[in-house]
Amino acid sequence: MTTQAVTATPAIRLVGLRKEFAGTPPVVAVDDVDLEVRAGEFFSMLGPSGSGKTTVLRMIAGFEAPTSGRIELAGADVTRRQPYERDVNTVFQDYALFPHMSVAENVEYGLLVKRVPRAERRARVAEALEQVRLGDHGARRPAQLSGGQRQRVALARALVNRPTVLLLDEPLGALDLKLREQMQVELKGIQRDVGITFLFVTHDQEEALTLSDRIAVFNAGRIEQVGTAHEVYESPASAFVAGFVGTSNLLTGDVARDVVRRDGSFAIRPEKLAVVAAGTPATGGLLGAEGVVEEVVYSGPVTRYVVALDAGARLTALEQNGGGRSSSASLRRGDRVALHWHPDHVIDVPGARVTEPAAH
Repeated sequence: MTTQAVTATPAIRLVGLRKEFAGTPPVVAVDDVDLEVRAGEFFSMLGPSGSGKTTVLRMIAGFEAPTSGRIELAGADVTRRQPYERDVNTVFQDYALFPHMSVAENVEYGLLVKRVPRAERRARVAEALEQVRLGDHGARRPAQLSGGQRQRVALARALVNRPTVLLLDEPLGALDLKLREQMQVELKGIQRDVGITFLFVTHDQEEALTLSDRIAVFNAGRIEQVGTAHEVYESPASAFVAGFVGTSNLLTGDVARDVVRRDGSFAIRPEKLAVVAAGTPATGGLLGAEGVVEEVVYSGPVTRYVVALDAGARLTALEQNGGGRSSSASLRRGDRVALHWHPDHVIDVPGARVTEPAAH
C-alpha cells in the first residue's frame, strides 16, 4: 500500500498556477495552469515563444514567484520556498560552466558548496560523469570539449546533486542540427538510466515528439492538450495543436463538405495524402480530390507538394523519396494531380480555421 501511494504521488503538481507581470494592463504569462507530471517520466512542455512554458519552469525552480496557485513537488507544497530549498536542479541552454575549472571541478562545485565530504564528492562526480558518458574527461577544461560534451557536463553537474526532478530549459537549442539529434538520443538514454523525472522545455515539435513520454502543448499561457506523442500528433485537441505539432491541412465550411464529405472542421496530415495522376479513381473506400500543383519542395528524404484543390483549399502532401522512382517524381508546378486518403486519417478538430500550408 505504501509503495502504491508513493508511486501515485506526482513528481510535480501545479494547481491554478498563474503569473502576471506588471503593466497596464498586466501581462498574463501563465493563465491558471493545472498539470501533473508523473514520477520518473520524461515530460515536455512544448509551445512557441511567449506561450508561458519557460515561465512555468522558472516558477517550479523557484526563480519566479507565482501570482496565485500552488506548486507541489513529490506531494510537498513548495510554492513559497526558495530555489535551494527545492529538490530540483536546472540545466540551461548556455551551459554556464566555469572556464577556469576542469570538468570534474565543475561537476563537483555544488557538492563543495554543500560541504559534502571529499571522498563522497569524488565518488559522486565519477558516477555522474559515467552517467553522461564522460568518465575519462574529468581533467579537461570546458574549452577543450565539443558543444555536445559541454552540454553533458552541465547535465552531470545537475545530476550529481541527485534531485528528484531535473528541469531542462531548451538545453539543446544552441547545438547544430546533427549534434542536436545525437544529443536527443543520448538525453533520452540518460533519463532512462538514472530514472529521475525530466521536465523539458522546448519549442521544437520534433524534439518533443522524439523524447517525451508525455507532452503538454502551451498556447498563450494555457495548456491546449496533454498526452503522449502519438495522442498529440494523431488526435490533436484543438486547431492550434493540429497546426503547431507538425504540419496539418485544416479544412472547414464548404471546403470540408466538398472534400471530406461531412460538415465540421477537420485536419489531414501531409504524410497521409497520396499524390496520384489526375483522373485516377479513388477506390477501396478512399476519398479523393483533384487540383493543381503550386509548389514542389525537395528536401532530401522527402518531397512536399502544395496542391490547390478545385474545391478551394490548399493541401500539403508529403512523399518519401525512396530508392526507386516514385509515382510523382516528375511532377512540376502547374501539373494536375489527384490526392487520395483514407477516411480514418481525417481528424476531427474543434473550432479549426483554415490556414495556408507552409511550403518547407
